[in-house]
Amino acid sequence: MDTTNSGTRSVVLASASPRRRGFLHQLGYHFEVVTPATEEKARPGEGPTDYVLRNAREKSADVAGRVAPGAVVIAADTVVVLRGRIMEKPRSANDAHEMLRSLSGQVHQVVTGFCVRGPDRAGAPAVRAQAVSTDVEFKELADAEIDAYIRSGEPMDKAGAYAIQGRAAYMIRQIRGSYTNVVGLPLTELVEVLADEFGVEPTFQGAAGA
Repeated sequence: MDTTNSGTRSVVLASASPRRRGFLHQLGYHFEVVTPATEEKARPGEGPTDYVLRNAREKSADVAGRVAPGAVVIAADTVVVLRGRIMEKPRSANDAHEMLRSLSGQVHQVVTGFCVRGPDRAGAPAVRAQAVSTDVEFKELADAEIDAYIRSGEPMDKAGAYAIQGRAAYMIRQIRGSYTNVVGLPLTELVEVLADEFGVEPTFQGAAGA
C-alpha cells in the first residue's frame, strides 16, 4: 500500500468513482482504492445531509475493517436534491429522463458528505465527517436535448442523471458554491481535514500527468 510523503501513513479511498480518484491524483496523494460493500438507501424521515453523512461514515467503517490498521480512509457520498427530494443514480432511461425533466429550469442542490477515518495527528483513532452543499441552476431543457443526452450513456451512473464535468456542462447556467463538490468531492474542505486533523498533506507530485 502506498504511503503519504510522511512515509508513515497509508491512505485508502473508499470509492470506485473515477472522478474522486482523479481529484486525489491531481493533488498528488498516494492512495489505494477499496470499494465499499454498503447499501445506499435513505431511511424514513432522513434528510439529505444526514443521509450522505451516514453513507460516508458507513463506507469508511466498512473499508477500514478490511485494510491494514493505521490507514487513513476517505469515503464520500453525493446526492442531488430538488425541493427536498433525493435523487441518486437513475435506475433506467425513463428514470433519467424524469430526473432531467424535473431539474430543467430549476435550482437544485448537490450535497456531498465525506468521512475521514483513521489515526489523527497524535495517533489516536478519529472520525471526521462533514457535508457540503452547492446550488446548481439548470437552463430550460427541450425533450430532444434530454433524449440525446441519455443516449450518450453518461447520465446512467451519475447522481441526478447528469455530470457537470461532462456533456451536461452546457446545461448548467450557474452554480453557487464548490464546483468539486458537484463533481463528487469537496476538495477545499477535504484537504483541510486531511492536513489539519490527520497530518496527510497533498504533494502535487505528478499532477500534470494525472
